Amino acid sequence: MSFENIDPLEALRWSVEMGADEAIGDQPVDRYAVSDIEAVQTSAVEPPKQREAPRPERVPLAPSQGAADSRAAAAAARNLEELRAAVGSFEGCALRETATNLVFADGNASADVMILGEAPGAEEDRKGLPFVGASGQLMDRMLAAIGLDRSHVYISNILFWRPPGNRNPTTAEVAACMPFVQRHIALVNPRVLVFVGGASAKAMLDRKEGIMRLRGKWYDYHGPDLPEAIPALAMFHPAYLLRSPGQKRAAWHDLLILRARLDELP
Repeated sequence: MSFENIDPLEALRWSVEMGADEAIGDQPVDRYAVSDIEAVQTSAVEPPKQREAPRPERVPLAPSQGAADSRAAAAAARNLEELRAAVGSFEGCALRETATNLVFADGNASADVMILGEAPGAEEDRKGLPFVGASGQLMDRMLAAIGLDRSHVYISNILFWRPPGNRNPTTAEVAACMPFVQRHIALVNPRVLVFVGGASAKAMLDRKEGIMRLRGKWYDYHGPDLPEAIPALAMFHPAYLLRSPGQKRAAWHDLLILRARLDELP
């Protein structure tokens, strides 16, 4: 069938009678040109993309600046509630941008023992409590072995937010949080400190040795606003013991040292 002799006006009337009474494009389309049809369909379905305004980049604070900001905020806290609020509103540590929850503390703030770990893990980040994952369950069993539970200890970390992927804390992150940690210790004023893990022990004791050399020994912790030094014990982190069960014997030795010290308290 030839279309050369068809009257265009008659073709238009026929199209209208068949229901084709509305144009869907501004320009006529050659229906035999697939590329043109696809171009029209794409332009009809997808609206033109708008350029997003560039977001301002977050400039990380230098360690000294983060520490200076947290030092002023920590010093103003008169009790644990005010300290928690100050940590929650602190913007000098970039970890808060990637964490789900602030992880402040758990346990009994009036207890003789204060335990400081390194940083929250995935489960701690979800629940907003320290040592509640697999390593926390092991810690509970370790404490129970010497007659303690969470009503007899107060637990926190040297970082209040989870590092992405559970990586090791950076120097800047530790420096930014340290004034809060020091104020935390001063407000609780425990009779015994336990630093769990190498990052915690080295940061709080200002030492360069690893946990293998630091563990199982008593140190004197001198912190701001403390009336006197607090005896401190360094121990393996439960997460390390889960990976290296052969070190549980050494950990048991450290627990016995802690128990003996507590038994000597008046």
